[in-house]
Amino acid sequence: MKLLHDIRVLDLGGFITGPYTAMLLADFGADVVKVERPGGDPFRALRDDLYSPQFQAHNRNKRSLLLDYAHAEGLEVLKELVRATDVLVLNSRPGVPEKLGIGYEAMREINPRLVYCSITGFGPDGPYADRPAFDNVGQALSGWMSRYRQGDEPRTIGPAIADPVTGYYAAMGVLSALHERDRSGKGHLVEVNMLEATLSFGTEAMSHYLATGKPVPIYLRGANSQAYNLTCRDGKRIGLHMSSPDKFWQSLCRVIDRADWAEKYAGRAARVRDYEAIAFELKDIFRTRTREEWIPLLEREDVPFAPEHELQELEGDPQIRHLDVFHDLQHPEKGTVRTTHRPVHVDASRDVDFRPPPVLGEHTDEVLREAGLAPARIARLRELGIV
Repeated sequence: MKLLHDIRVLDLGGFITGPYTAMLLADFGADVVKVERPGGDPFRALRDDLYSPQFQAHNRNKRSLLLDYAHAEGLEVLKELVRATDVLVLNSRPGVPEKLGIGYEAMREINPRLVYCSITGFGPDGPYADRPAFDNVGQALSGWMSRYRQGDEPRTIGPAIADPVTGYYAAMGVLSALHERDRSGKGHLVEVNMLEATLSFGTEAMSHYLATGKPVPIYLRGANSQAYNLTCRDGKRIGLHMSSPDKFWQSLCRVIDRADWAEKYAGRAARVRDYEAIAFELKDIFRTRTREEWIPLLEREDVPFAPEHELQELEGDPQIRHLDVFHDLQHPEKGTVRTTHRPVHVDASRDVDFRPPPVLGEHTDEVLREAGLAPARIARLRELGIV
């Protein structure tokens, strides 16, 4: 079901936040045209064929238009596209769009119904506004990184967080603006920055600090949630999360044959207080069996748990196979492209005729013809290297 089938989006973004925002809209059926200047999205260049996994991750279900809108004639073409566009998405430092002639005021003059989504690192102004911003910068400044790192390890682990979180908030802002436009007929400027988005996403720790005025211990969430990450005899890992109901704690005590713990830690407060001691005892206990030996015992007693999968293990998981998470897309040049399916089902469906990530400029002629450009004009633009 293409819920956004009548929405045209111009994606002028690069790297993650802008492209990810546009891809989320594309996943619900919006017609997203990725407008790329010569060389394309910088993520393309992470592999020689300009089709890197990083680019693929944020650009499925789009069409690619190669257009040098830094050139005067290219900018005129872009303006013609904007006239028939519902949403424009870009991520850049403040002031850059204005220098290129694609700032909000200029685009609004062309199309008063346009929803213009501007994504920055730190907001449109302020002492950091002109600094470059990428995911690790957003994680560090927002406090997020301090919740998931200890010691002096110089290497960064884990997937990007600040970038996609910012994209989620931006897509939500765009959808809200489109909804209001249906009432008023007027477009909107949607502004999202990585700093505020990532800070907002860490709502639990932040709320705890604001309520108490005290630093939040790094393991407090684990203690309150009674969550543990445990290594088994075979080196494979299991995640447990007993939460607050006593029944799950009682279930775990039966699994590990520790009836004394059911009394010793009978109340949640005791389990939170002694979280560290419990964690290290569980560490030794779970080392006594393999993961495959622990799984049926935990299942039988209804303990909230899951094997800690590595990426290469995901497709073999029965529930993941049942949900049909992984999806094959066929590209005429690149062949089969594997991706994950849209996680949202609407009326028991999530099929919207997904497109594979486009090669650079793959749909240039198609998009320009739809915009009404004559073949001779397209040929001239190509001669000039504008498309």
